[in-house]
Amino acid sequence: MKEYGEELIRIENMAKVYDTGALKVLGLKRINLTIRQGEFVAIMGQSGSGKSTLMNILGCLDRPSLGHYYLDGADVAGMTSDELSSIRNKKIGFVFQSFNLISRMSALKNVELPMIYAHLGKRQRTERAEELLKRVGLGKRMHHQPNELSGGQRQRVAIARALANNPPLLLADEPTGNLDTAASVEIMELFCRLHKEGTTVVLVTHEEEIAAFTERIIRFRDGEIISDEPNIPHEPEFIRHVERNTDFEPEEVSGGKEFPC
Repeated sequence: MKEYGEELIRIENMAKVYDTGALKVLGLKRINLTIRQGEFVAIMGQSGSGKSTLMNILGCLDRPSLGHYYLDGADVAGMTSDELSSIRNKKIGFVFQSFNLISRMSALKNVELPMIYAHLGKRQRTERAEELLKRVGLGKRMHHQPNELSGGQRQRVAIARALANNPPLLLADEPTGNLDTAASVEIMELFCRLHKEGTTVVLVTHEEEIAAFTERIIRFRDGEIISDEPNIPHEPEFIRHVERNTDFEPEEVSGGKEFPC
C-alpha cells in the first residue's frame, strides 16, 4: 500500500446549512474526512450531492456552519476574511472549469498574477512563471494571449497559475468540463505528473472516466459521504479511441509520458 505524508486536510463533524429565509437547506451532514499530503483524490456526486459545497469549504471560499476544518494543521473554520484570503493565496491553488484567465494578459502575465499578490519581485515572478509554463508544456507559447490558445492549452496555463505560489494543495473543479476528449486526457496526465512530483490534488468530477486517473474516490449523495475507497489508476476505455493530435510536449515537463499515476 502506498505511503503518504502527514495530514493536510482534516474535517471533523462538519455541517453546512444554507438559510434561504423560508427554509433551511442542509448542504453537508456532519461529515468526517482526512486527506494526506501527496494524495490524488476525486470527489464525485450528482448535482446537489454536496461535492461543490465541500470544495468551496476546502478552498476557504465558504465556511462550515458547524464542526472543524484543519488545513495544514490550522483550524480555518473560525478565521477572519483577511486570514482566509491569506490562506487561499499561500496554501491553495485553484483550477476552474472555465479557466478564469484574464483575456488581455499573456499566458506569462496570467501565471505571474498570484505572485504579485504574494509580493514577489518582478524578476522572481517572471522566472517562476517561465519555469511553470515550461513544466506544463507551454514554453513556446508563454507570450500568447488566451484567445490564441486552445482549450487544453488555456487549462494548462490555469494549472501553471495555480502552482505559482507553490501551494501544498491543488483544487480542481470539473477541470475537463469544457474540453474535448483528447484535451481531457492531456490535462489528466498532467495532474498525474504533478501528483507524482508530490502535489496533493483534489478534483471534483461527475465523470467516471476522469476519476479513473486518481488513487482515491470519495462519493457524495444528499450531503453525505456514501463511499470512500482506494482506486487503482488506469487508462479509461475512451483513451484507446482518442486520435491524438495535440501539441503537448511532455519532454518540457519531466521526462516523457508515464502512466498510470
